Amino acid sequence: MKENNIQYQFPGAFEEHRFEKLHNVVFNDPLSGSTAVAEEIATLIRQKQSQGKPCVLGLATGSSPISVYKHLIKLHREEGLSFKNVITFNLDEYFGLEPSDVNSYHFFMNENLFDHVDIPKENINIPTGTTPQKIVREYCNSYEKKIAEMGGIDFQLLGIGRTGHVGFNEPGSNINAQTRLVSLDYLTRFDASPAFYGIENVPTKAITMGIKTILSAKRIVLLAWGTNKSEIIQKAVEGAITSKIPTTYLQKHENTTLVLDQQAASKLTRIKAPWITGNCDWSDPINLCKAVYWLCEKTNKSILKLTEEDYNQNGMYELLNLEGNYYDLNIKMFNRIQNTITGWPGGKP
Repeated sequence: MKENNIQYQFPGAFEEHRFEKLHNVVFNDPLSGSTAVAEEIATLIRQKQSQGKPCVLGLATGSSPISVYKHLIKLHREEGLSFKNVITFNLDEYFGLEPSDVNSYHFFMNENLFDHVDIPKENINIPTGTTPQKIVREYCNSYEKKIAEMGGIDFQLLGIGRTGHVGFNEPGSNINAQTRLVSLDYLTRFDASPAFYGIENVPTKAITMGIKTILSAKRIVLLAWGTNKSEIIQKAVEGAITSKIPTTYLQKHENTTLVLDQQAASKLTRIKAPWITGNCDWSDPINLCKAVYWLCEKTNKSILKLTEEDYNQNGMYELLNLEGNYYDLNIKMFNRIQNTITGWPGGKP
């Protein structure tokens, strides 16, 4: 399942991807995916260097991008990748936290990237969480203005929260939202609570780049690892655009790629039910069992009551062509289950 090329392709261009509205590439593990993303960033940095231009990166925090940053540090140390022409803008920061706070994103970025490469300090831009509330709007406008003055973001790195937020753009965020002060969703705060030793210690507000700001980037790559991200990834990739899931706004961007591991991608139709997309290996008995059991759940019928129409209407006509007819297939699957049943579940005494 590993693919090295994460170059953008139009989503849904091939039959097996027909339910997908966001380009995505699935890797065997997070490390492989992170390496591919870091290599793309490094290539962009070098390209801009050769042109004598700055490379403007939008950066994310959280656990997802850490391996990307580790590989960039490795490239800096072992291959001489320089960050002297790199200008960075971080997505967000907790409101009220000092930059020196161990839970601040200033601290995170210094610890996981900036302190280990040769980026000039004046090129680093992270929202200041201690900005007085009475001038927050003015401060956020200046953050937007500085991004624009740099020519916009060349490459935006994103993660995704379980609510579907990107940055701290929580459900309900407007597609035209720019950098601003926002209130944080309970689930977002709950997920952050272990680091703060309790949800009561997690800030209730944050400064975040807006959806419009993110969509203005020339290139966007979103990372998602693990089973706990699988449900929201399926909704983001295959669902309709909705403010309830801000990540779906990325469907409007024509150079966005989601980089996933197998667990995060596990609920995508082409992976969970490949028989629907016409990309199923029917010689694998496990696929055969999964498909028929899935059809039983979908139609709310027992195996022996499945009809030819049930198979055809749910994209499984190819299976009928291979097996002969629905009746024989039903009997075959029924017998297979029956043979797994024993009168001595704990073993014969």
